[in-house]
Amino acid sequence: MGKPHSEVSGAKIMTRIKSFLNSDFVYRFRKDKVAVVSLGIVLVLVLSAVLAPLISPFDPYDLKSIDIMDSEIPPVWDENDGDERFLLGTDPQGRDMLSTILYGMRISLMIGFFAVLLQGILGVTIGLLSGYLGGKIDAFFMRLADIQLSFSTLMVAIITLAIFQAAFGAELYSKLAIFMLILVIGIAEWPQYARTVRASVLAEKHKEYVDAARVIGMSPARIMFRHIFPNTLSPILVISTIQVANAIISEAALSFLGLGMPVNQPSLGSLISSGFEYIFSGSWWITVIPSFFLVLLILSINLLGDWLRDALNPKLYKD
Repeated sequence: MGKPHSEVSGAKIMTRIKSFLNSDFVYRFRKDKVAVVSLGIVLVLVLSAVLAPLISPFDPYDLKSIDIMDSEIPPVWDENDGDERFLLGTDPQGRDMLSTILYGMRISLMIGFFAVLLQGILGVTIGLLSGYLGGKIDAFFMRLADIQLSFSTLMVAIITLAIFQAAFGAELYSKLAIFMLILVIGIAEWPQYARTVRASVLAEKHKEYVDAARVIGMSPARIMFRHIFPNTLSPILVISTIQVANAIISEAALSFLGLGMPVNQPSLGSLISSGFEYIFSGSWWITVIPSFFLVLLILSINLLGDWLRDALNPKLYKD
């Protein structure tokens, strides 16, 4: 009797995992200390944000646990006014800064991830259609991309969100803020994916395996998504890593300008904005500490993206 199907599948998975761990990609990653440290920092920050409800000392959304008398308490290392209950101090509302930062990082990462997911879906689809079909479709989408790229993401977002607030009111906007930010940032950045995927498609669509797929009668959609798309994953992965950092920066900038997340749903950007007016009054930690976490997160993601770009480019690899 042969082995059960589940055992065979498990063995195949373990073989693939061992093969990946012994691959040249992992070997190069282990040799690069900057990449290892960057990945470690990103994983710690992401896990801390995801597990915020479990590891946060307080719930910043629970009004019962917030006391206004605890406002603007310095971090615990301040020997004169620090309070051991609040490791990183408190904000003007009396919320624990550590808890608020963890929840705020959660929202920032959520916006960054889903905005990039939206960018990828739009950009990859448009890039595949433009590169494979060519002609008027290609010309239309690429001119549309040129127009989109002539405007900065922040400018498009500021105009769109300001119009939405003016038309529907701040109360409705505060309820839909996270969805609006994902939508605006996602739509504003799709040309980055479209141009990259289009270039990859143009390089792939005249190769023999694509001609063979046409000969046996495969539909254009099947050829694009089943055969050409997998060969564009390397540049997409690199772009996605960098675009997550850019999306988080865009959200932070919009929140700082008052067009992002509301105060009662803090992101890293809104935390920095809410504490900025206190920075010269002595309560520096309200702005400086969230800024530190934001910079640390963005820097780590960008360094990881830079390494990934080099690692997936065979022309840059040297033994």
